[in-house]
Amino acid sequence: MKKEKILIIGANGQIGSVLTDVLKLQYGSDHVIPSDIRVPEKKDQLFERLDVLDKNQLATLVNKHNITQIYHLAAILSAKGELHPQWAWDVNMNSLFNVLELAKEKSIQLFFPSSIAVFGKEAPKNQTPQYAPLTPTTVYGISKVAGENWCQYYHDKYGVDVRSIRYPGIIGYQSLPGGGTTDYAVEIYHAAVKGEAYTSFLSENTTLPMIYMDDAIKATIAIMEAPQEQIKIRTSYNLSGMSFSPIEIAQSIQQHYPDFKVSYAPDFREAIAQSWPSSIDDSAARADWGWKASVDLNMMTSDMIKNLKMKYLSTVSA
Repeated sequence: MKKEKILIIGANGQIGSVLTDVLKLQYGSDHVIPSDIRVPEKKDQLFERLDVLDKNQLATLVNKHNITQIYHLAAILSAKGELHPQWAWDVNMNSLFNVLELAKEKSIQLFFPSSIAVFGKEAPKNQTPQYAPLTPTTVYGISKVAGENWCQYYHDKYGVDVRSIRYPGIIGYQSLPGGGTTDYAVEIYHAAVKGEAYTSFLSENTTLPMIYMDDAIKATIAIMEAPQEQIKIRTSYNLSGMSFSPIEIAQSIQQHYPDFKVSYAPDFREAIAQSWPSSIDDSAARADWGWKASVDLNMMTSDMIKNLKMKYLSTVSA
């Protein structure tokens, strides 16, 4: 295996923190450089503080470590972006331009995460196809559509090896979510394990596409490791894990905690969710680079509860 030098931008985030650990196991700790604008309390030896909007700082870091791959995970997500739209646009787009320019100049392989937020009300809700209309209703979704097209442009015009997947809502026990519309599906497990009731900010029957963190990481690495000739879409691939509503995840949790109580108080995120698909057709990813999800709702619930119980137990004992 070629020994890549990998830069992860946004390594403190929900995906980045897990991806960093998995890539270190796969490539070696000295070949993975985590970076973020915030320095964590427990940072590893190679951690770099990085403001990705500072293109000179980014270039210096890439040269210092002889970077061959970049996972660009820094972004302002949907719910937080709606509170500060111009800031979200500036961060999401200018950071991508800085990374694309470096990828062009240094022949760096690039991963750009897109999202189901690219779809709007014109897209079919069920089994949303790869080439559905992209008419998002959030600044996050607008920035992701623009980002997808810029990735296609840089690939076609400059030969940049950029790869992307449209993440559904990502659920994991490793870290707290960061301001997305699907955050409820992580928060609800924390409440259940702590013995608390939970109030969902989405209505009980609002079904959205989701994916367990293990599958999300598996897909991210798989598309980056696939031979170039297998990557036929340079905007972004649809990705699917499972689809469920708040009441369905509550019922899954109640198999472990029969007395767990959930109520529903939809807020502004309900309108965002209603504009998104309820299920995704990811046949292109399966055909082109062999993607296949492996975790369903009840498997995820069992694993989330097991790991969160250990996490809270260790916190209490510490």
